[in-house]
Amino acid sequence: MRLRGLMALAFVTVFFLACNNDESKKNTNKGVVERVEQKQVLEFGFDVEEYEFKRDTVKKGDTFGIILERNNIGYPKIFQIAEKSKDTFDIATKLQVGKPYTLLFSKEKANDSVQKPTTFIYQQNLEDYVVIDFKDSIQAYKRTKPITYVEKTATGVIENNISETLEKKGLSQKLAFKMADDIYAWTIDFRRLQPGDRFKVIYTDKYINDTIYAGVHDVKAAYFEHNGDSLYAFEFKTDSIKNIVDYFSEDAKNLRRAFLKMPVKFGRLSSRYNLKRRIAYYGYKVRPHKGTDFAAPVGTPIMATANGTVIESTRRGGNGKYVKIRHNATYSTQYLHMKAQNVKKGQYVKQGDVIGWVGMTGNTGGPHVCYRFWKNGKQVDPFRQKLPEAEPISDSLKVKYLDYIKPIKKRLDDIFFLETEPESIENTITEGNNTDIQ
Repeated sequence: MRLRGLMALAFVTVFFLACNNDESKKNTNKGVVERVEQKQVLEFGFDVEEYEFKRDTVKKGDTFGIILERNNIGYPKIFQIAEKSKDTFDIATKLQVGKPYTLLFSKEKANDSVQKPTTFIYQQNLEDYVVIDFKDSIQAYKRTKPITYVEKTATGVIENNISETLEKKGLSQKLAFKMADDIYAWTIDFRRLQPGDRFKVIYTDKYINDTIYAGVHDVKAAYFEHNGDSLYAFEFKTDSIKNIVDYFSEDAKNLRRAFLKMPVKFGRLSSRYNLKRRIAYYGYKVRPHKGTDFAAPVGTPIMATANGTVIESTRRGGNGKYVKIRHNATYSTQYLHMKAQNVKKGQYVKQGDVIGWVGMTGNTGGPHVCYRFWKNGKQVDPFRQKLPEAEPISDSLKVKYLDYIKPIKKRLDDIFFLETEPESIENTITEGNNTDIQ
């Protein structure tokens, strides 16, 4: 009897210890689960768990002050915020209608029953934004979202035009603009491509936060067969200080001219240079027109037609708002009737940089840019000039260039033409040097 009692006691003890051990394991496992930390999610650099995000766009009539006042911030505070922020970004004057902004509200229970924002974030474009944080002290800073660059290859065979070819392959139309405007503008007339013309291209697409497509970043190299000619093009930086990039052939010849044909991409030649022009309004008296007019909608970007230094950016008489650029000792150009200028006197600009926008300032009957071309101090017709080629590669750089393009040319030559299917993506991914997430 006693033996049976001892055995029963031992069984209960073992059972209790086993159960306790199981419970201990459960508790240990539970402890492990509790120690797993959730990944912090940031937007504009702020923890989404700590803030409520209120999103909107700038409406007509909105100002920074009006937006904050609508959200329970008083004008003394608004003035203080605007003053302390203006060295970083003049928020009081630079808000644009249609641009998105975000207000952050702290999730912590405030002493004040009225909810007030602690931060204003203004998105200048898809990539860049301005943060004005006034939770404690007032801070203003600019940030850029993380950018990912993906290198790709593509081929195409022309049936009717390059836009249609790219569309069928699901490729960006920006590739067509890059090839037509940046690379082959002076060597191929893209309005006269022939069926059977074909191309290969190595290019880089840009993505924001790995997901938002932001267009073609650049074209590294291209090959075009047109009218029986084989035309290679390779991107190469010739001046690191001024960040000048050109396209050159396989034998180091620059593919562009020193000047663009016109200062607007999407404009119409509406009036040519004409020293014998007569106008009915002035009784058919001779009224020389020393410029070349390109009609375009108000707000159309106006580009510098060549590299140079801005020598005037002002408003004067019938010229309205204008910019004048000295390109070298021989050539200068002038761009009249702007809505607004985008450059200042003394600034160095590169060919294709936006220097202003089409407007109707000064004496003008409609929106256009009057493009004036100066040679040796005299206004001349740009279409009658034998324009110089762009600067060739220096002898010291030529050897470096030829070595640089060897592997790239081999890659182009090894790409097979695919007439109907998109070229497979072969790809290198590089992250932008950015510090924030959205």
